[in-house]
Amino acid sequence: MASVSCNFSVRSDTLSLSSAFSSSVLRRRKCPRYLRTSLSSTPQFPLKISCGVSSAVSTDSPSLAGKAEVKKDFLHINDFDKDTILNMLDRAIEVKALIKSGDRTFQPFKGKTMAMIFAKPSMRTRVSFETGFSLLGGHAIYLGPDDIQMGKREETRDVARVLSRYNDIIMARVFAHQDILDLAKYSSVPVVNGLTDYNHPCQIMADALTIIEHIGRLEGTKVVYVGDGNNIVHSWLLLAAVVPFHFVCACPKGFEPDQKTVEKARQAGVSKIEITNDPKEAVRGADVVYSDVWASMGQKEEAAYRRQVFNGFQVDRTLMEIAGSNAYFMHCLPAERGVEVTDEVIEAPNSIVFPQAENRLHAQNAIMLYVLGE
Repeated sequence: MASVSCNFSVRSDTLSLSSAFSSSVLRRRKCPRYLRTSLSSTPQFPLKISCGVSSAVSTDSPSLAGKAEVKKDFLHINDFDKDTILNMLDRAIEVKALIKSGDRTFQPFKGKTMAMIFAKPSMRTRVSFETGFSLLGGHAIYLGPDDIQMGKREETRDVARVLSRYNDIIMARVFAHQDILDLAKYSSVPVVNGLTDYNHPCQIMADALTIIEHIGRLEGTKVVYVGDGNNIVHSWLLLAAVVPFHFVCACPKGFEPDQKTVEKARQAGVSKIEITNDPKEAVRGADVVYSDVWASMGQKEEAAYRRQVFNGFQVDRTLMEIAGSNAYFMHCLPAERGVEVTDEVIEAPNSIVFPQAENRLHAQNAIMLYVLGE
C-alpha cells in the first residue's frame, strides 16, 4: 500500500506546490480533504506541509507491527494458571480498597462500553457488573431476554459480531453453555461468562476472594458444598484443578456433578476431590460450608420433587455444629430460606453470605481489568 506525504508551503500572498503533485494527484492519492485547496485560494494562516508518495509501509502501525494481541475471554476458571488466578484476586483486593476509600480517580474504563446480555435475569449479576464498570469509568448497556432473543430472533454469531463493533467488552448470562462459547468464538472483543447452565466462574472468583479475606488464604482450605451438583459445583471443581485445596460435594444420589468435570479436576492432581452422599460426614473439619438452591432457574417445575429427594441436605444449626465452630457459611444467593438453609444459619455471625455477594462486584472488576489489559 502506498503512503502519501505532501510538501508545500503557504504564505499570505502565494501558494506553491511541488511540481510532482497537482490537485488531481492529491485527490487520486487520497490526501486529507484539507489539502485539496484550490491553487487560486489564499489561506488566512501560514501552512507548511510535506507530501510524498512511498510504497513503504510504516511499522509503527499496531495492526502491522508483529503479531496481533490474542483476545482474552473469561469463560472457565481452568483456562488460566494458578498465578494468573491469584493475581486477579490480589488485584480485586487492591481495587476494592481503592473504591472503599472513596477515591474515584482510578478510571481505567473511561470511554469504554460493555454490552450485558441477559437470557437469564439476575439482580446480583446485573447490579454488580453495571455498578463496577461504572465506578471505574465505563458505561454498561443492559440487554434483557426480550431485547435480543439470542438464538431465536438472531443467531448468536451475528449478535457477537454486531455487539463487538459497538462495545469494548461483552458479558453474557445465558442458559446453554454453547452460547457463551459461540459468543467468544465470533466476538472480536473480550467475552465474560456471567453464568451458564454448566458453570459460573465469576461467582467462584468472588467466593475465593471472600475466603481469602476471612480465612487469610484459599490454598489448603476445606470447602464443602451441600446440595445439587450444579454449575456452582462445576466451577469449584475447575478452580480445584488450578489452585490446591480440599473440595467436597455432598449431594443426593443421581444429583452428582458432571462426571467428566469431576475427572478433569482429579486428573489435574492439584486438589483433593470428594463426591459423597453423606453431608454429615462431609462437613467435618470444614473451613467453609456452602449451599445453593436445590432447584435452579429452569428447574422450578421439579421443586416439589427435589424437596423430597434432598431431605437431609438442609444446612441447619446441627450440620454447622458438626462442621465446627470455625466453619463459615456461604451461599451464592438467592436463598430459599427454610429449604436448603435455615434462617438461623444464614443470619448467624459466621455467615459471610453478604460480604460474598458484595465481592461479586470486586472480583468482576478484576476480571474485566485483566481481559481488557488494564
